[in-house]
Amino acid sequence: MYAQAFFVAVFGLAAIGFGVVVFRTSSMVRSALALLFSQTAVGCMFLAMQTEFLGVLQIMMMATEMSIMAIFMVMFMMDPGGLGGMDMSHQKRFSIVAGVSAAVVAIAVALLSDWGPAAKQVVDAEAQTRALGMELLGRSMMIFETAGITILTAMIAATAVAIPVQNLASKRAKEASE
Repeated sequence: MYAQAFFVAVFGLAAIGFGVVVFRTSSMVRSALALLFSQTAVGCMFLAMQTEFLGVLQIMMMATEMSIMAIFMVMFMMDPGGLGGMDMSHQKRFSIVAGVSAAVVAIAVALLSDWGPAAKQVVDAEAQTRALGMELLGRSMMIFETAGITILTAMIAATAVAIPVQNLASKRAKEASE
């Protein structure tokens, strides 16, 4: 029990630390990687809490999403490496007040709420995974399929837009003149 709490705390602190790095760096690519590490730490928290399905799902989703985001940033941003010295934070005072206020409220809710007794009987991991799979593949299947097709279409369209179109006739004329 103590080892589990230790790892949840370590991965939680890592998630917060990498979350801070997202806004402290001047590079969009480094921000994307820091966000990837932050969300991976959240996935590791799920793994430490013995929710393997959610942990692996979180890590796989974030790895794919952040990789695609970094590729798009390199393709379309004028300065993805951050060499131009940009500032990643806006409305600093309001952001600090909002962040501290939200943290105080979240801590107060966590400490002052009556969470009730722990579950007396919990079904095994296989039954939990089966029930979650049936839920996802039941009423939510069309939503996931539509989202997947939409993301795939956007990736193909963005790649098609990024690749320069070469006129075959002008290419042959260049080859003939050389």
